[in-house]
Amino acid sequence: MSAPFITPRPGILSIKPYVGGDSTIQGKDKDKTSVIKLASNEGAFGPSPKALEAIAKSAQSVNRYPDGNASALHNAIGKRFGLDPARIICGAGSDEILSLLAYSYSGPGDEVLYTEHGFLMYPIAAKAAGATPIAVGETNLTTDVDKLLAAVTDKTKIVFLANPNNPTGTYINSSELQRLRAGLPTDVLLVIDAAYAEFVARDDYTPGFELVDQGQNTVMTRTFSKIFALGGLRLGWAYMPSEIADVINRVRGPFNVSSIAQAAGIAALEDTEFFNRSREHAILWVEKTQSALKQMGLETTNSVGNFVLVRFDGKNGKTAEAADAFLRDNSIIVRKMESYGLADSLRISIGTEKEMNACINAIERFLKTTN
Repeated sequence: MSAPFITPRPGILSIKPYVGGDSTIQGKDKDKTSVIKLASNEGAFGPSPKALEAIAKSAQSVNRYPDGNASALHNAIGKRFGLDPARIICGAGSDEILSLLAYSYSGPGDEVLYTEHGFLMYPIAAKAAGATPIAVGETNLTTDVDKLLAAVTDKTKIVFLANPNNPTGTYINSSELQRLRAGLPTDVLLVIDAAYAEFVARDDYTPGFELVDQGQNTVMTRTFSKIFALGGLRLGWAYMPSEIADVINRVRGPFNVSSIAQAAGIAALEDTEFFNRSREHAILWVEKTQSALKQMGLETTNSVGNFVLVRFDGKNGKTAEAADAFLRDNSIIVRKMESYGLADSLRISIGTEKEMNACINAIERFLKTTN
């Protein structure tokens, strides 16, 4: 008689595993340098040279456990952004922190809200905690504060808000963010995922520092994977009330951030020249790419991230699926959006000038092809 199958907690098997952007194209990956990857919103120039130096130096002592409190990194983040280091938590990417928040503040019978085209990790984290994720409708692919507030029930425990949002690239301004927080019950945790904050060049935007300082019910998360181009090291951080920091420190792994990631993060924060170059490049090429695509008759959002969302209307066979296939035939990888409910769209990360010109030219050729 065979042993009974051990079943996981209810809800786990309903999770669709997160699938990242492709890195290779079958038949074209022997020479990876010939493939242009614009699928994962990675830094166009790679990491800061200072970060690479820190990685090489830190690698010499990987036989030693890292500082479990990441104290030097906390201090570096605090210095850079004018924050209290004691209220900063670091993790293996901001994904880990999002999950820890879900585990700590929601569970069976609870509801977790997020916007309908929000980051896919939000419903995954909620289900893993045993809670029920609730997707709330947007307006013009943008967070609608009124709809979020209307969706709140006595079961709501967390609201996850990506601002700017991935994959739409849209955002809500500081007054709308304040209105959302003011309209939520005080016992509902607002988690502002500001992974793309460094790319925003709008006077009415805030990543949410002041909301964290105003009460005990708001957390802001950030990442080193985007503008700092350290995605492979998995490094993220969050600013939160001290009471929440105490909770997360109790449930996180004791050495959840590697010594190499800590060293690289500190060095990346200090390299402001590289940071400014990366930021200016992303802002410039989002504008250039959106302008070029619109001139071709395509629709885009007004993205404030380091990526562009472009919609294909499907006329004459010009679908997002066909465009993706054409780009792959031309050794260019972008991100299809079916999993986000945007099957008619593609998300294009900002790469180097050469890569962006190659992608724009390929899309133009695709639109001119005949079936």
